[in-house]
Amino acid sequence: MEQNQPGRVVRRLAAIVAADVAGYSRLMGLDEVGTARTLREHRKVTDALVTKHGGRLVKTTGDGVLLEFPSVVDAVECAMAVQTVMVRRNEAVPQEQRMLFRIGINLGDILIEGDDILGDGVNIAARLEGIAEPGGICISSSAYEQVRGKVPVEFADLGDQILKNIARPIRAYAVGPNGNHIIDGVVQLPSSAPHLSLVVLPFANIGGDPEQEYFVDGVTESLTTDLSRINGAFVIARNTAFTFKGKAVDVRKLGRELNVRYVLEGSVQRGDNRLRVNAQLIDAETSNHLWAERFDKPIADLFEMQDEIVSRLANALDAELIAAEARRGECSLRPDAMDLVFQGSSWFNKGQTPDCLIRARGFFEKALVLDPGNIEAMVGLARVNTSLGASFMTDDYSARLAAAETTIMRVLSLAPNHALAHVTLGNTQIFTKRGAQGIAECQQALALDRNLARAHALIGLAKFFLGRGAETETHINEAFRLSPRDTYTARWMAYVGLAKAQLGADDEAVIWMRRGLDANRNHSFAHFPLGAALAWIGELDQARATVQAGLALDPSFTICRFRAHVPSDNPVFLAVHERLVEGMRLAGVPEG
Repeated sequence: MEQNQPGRVVRRLAAIVAADVAGYSRLMGLDEVGTARTLREHRKVTDALVTKHGGRLVKTTGDGVLLEFPSVVDAVECAMAVQTVMVRRNEAVPQEQRMLFRIGINLGDILIEGDDILGDGVNIAARLEGIAEPGGICISSSAYEQVRGKVPVEFADLGDQILKNIARPIRAYAVGPNGNHIIDGVVQLPSSAPHLSLVVLPFANIGGDPEQEYFVDGVTESLTTDLSRINGAFVIARNTAFTFKGKAVDVRKLGRELNVRYVLEGSVQRGDNRLRVNAQLIDAETSNHLWAERFDKPIADLFEMQDEIVSRLANALDAELIAAEARRGECSLRPDAMDLVFQGSSWFNKGQTPDCLIRARGFFEKALVLDPGNIEAMVGLARVNTSLGASFMTDDYSARLAAAETTIMRVLSLAPNHALAHVTLGNTQIFTKRGAQGIAECQQALALDRNLARAHALIGLAKFFLGRGAETETHINEAFRLSPRDTYTARWMAYVGLAKAQLGADDEAVIWMRRGLDANRNHSFAHFPLGAALAWIGELDQARATVQAGLALDPSFTICRFRAHVPSDNPVFLAVHERLVEGMRLAGVPEG
C-alpha cells in the first residue's frame, strides 16, 4: 500500500484508458435529453465491464471517462468487451443516432494526486483516443509490447503519430486489421469489404409451387446479373449465392464469410391471378434492414414480368446503395475517394438545385484530389456540370457543358463500356444542338445496361428538341416502367409537359408540368415553364405565384439567360421556345 510522504511525488506504472463518444455534440443537437439518457444507460453496462476487468474509474468528463488498470491485457480486453457490447446495443438504432465510443490505451508512468492521475502517460492515452475510429481502439507501442500475443486479436500498425502537446512521436496501433473491433472473439473486417459489395440470396418460393420455381430462380439470377452492371458494384456470383438456397442464414456471419457489405433477400408469392414479390436490403455488418420494396400486380407474360421486376428493383437498389454508402462515408474520419464519390452522388440525387449540385461537385472534386484517376468521380463531376449547364442555373452554361464533355470523353477513353458515361455524353450532346448524336449515345448506354431508365427519358427529351414531341411520351413511359420512383421523375414529367406544349395541348402541358413540380419542388427551373403554361391558359395569378416560388430557389434566373441557351435549331422547337419566353414574361420572370 502506497504511503504519501511529505514532499514526495508519488508515481506508478499503469495502463490508462481514455474514452469518449464520437460526435457527441451532434447527437446532443439532435436530441439533448435522449442522448444524455442513452449515455447513462450505456455507462451502467460499461462500468460493470470495467469492474469485471479490474479497472478503476478515475473520473468522468462530460461524455468522456478516464480509467486505470493494473494490467494492459485487462485494459485491452475491457476495451474490446465495451466495443462488442456497444455494437449489439446499437443494432436497432438508426445509423445517424448511434453512440460510438473511441478508446485510447497507453502504458505509462503516472502522477498520483488524491484519486486523480496526471502526467504524459494520461495525456498520451487521451490523444490516442482522439485518433481512434468511432467504434475503434487505438493503443500506444508501450501498450502493444505488453499485450501482443496475449489477446485474440490482430493489430494494425499506424506508424508514428504526431499527437497534440506531446513532445515526441508516438507509435500507434489500431485493434484489429484497419482498426476494426471484435465480436464474439472474431476480428471484424467491415472496412475491408468492397464498396457496393452485395450478395443476392436465392428468393424464396412462398407456397412451394414447383412450377413457379423456375420463375423465382430466374428473378434471382437476372437480378444478380443486372446489379453487377451498377458502376463499381461487386456482386457475389450466382453459383456461390445459390449454395445458400433454402438455408437459414446468419446475415452477419454470411457478410464476414463472403466479405460483403450488403445482403439482398426476397420472396415470390403467387395467388389466384396476382404475383407478389418482396425484397429487402440488409446491412451485413449490423443485420439492420436498410430498404424494402413490394412488387404486386396481375399476372401477365411471366418473362416480361420478370424483366420488369428486375429492372425496377435494380434501379431502386442503385439509389439505395448510393445512399447507404454515403452514410458510411459521413461516419468515417478518414474517408477515401469512393466514400467522397458516394456522398457526392447522394447530394446529386437529392435535388436539382444549385445548392445540391454545388455540394455534390465539392465531394467529387475532393475525391479527385485523393485519386486523380477515379472514373466514378470524373463521371460525377461531368454530370454536375451537365446539370448546371442544361438547367439554366448559371450564365456560363456553354463552359459547363464543354467541361462536362471534355471530362466524359476522357472517361470513355479509359472505360469505353461505362454505360452512365455514355448517357452523360448523350446529355451534353442533346443540350448542344446534337440531338441525333445524343440519342445514339443513349442507345449505346442501353445496349450496355438495359435498366438505364434515364437513357430512355433523355431520348424522349431529344425528340422534343428535334421537333418530334409526339414521340416523347412513349420514351418517358418506358423510363417510368423501369424506374417508377426514380430521383429524376420530376424532370421526366416536365419533358412530357413541354412535348404537349409543342403539340398545342396547353391544358395537358399544365397537368404534366404540375405533376413534375409536385414530385420535386426543389427543382428550380421546373417552376418557370409551368408559370409560362399557366399564363397561356389565362391563370395569371397562379402563373405569377409559381414563378415567384422558382425565383426564391434561383433568384438569378432571367428571360435573358433562358434565351441565351437554345439547345436546338429545329423550327418546331424554336416556335415553342418563343412561346415559353412570352409566357414567362407574362408570369413575371425578370428580363435580366
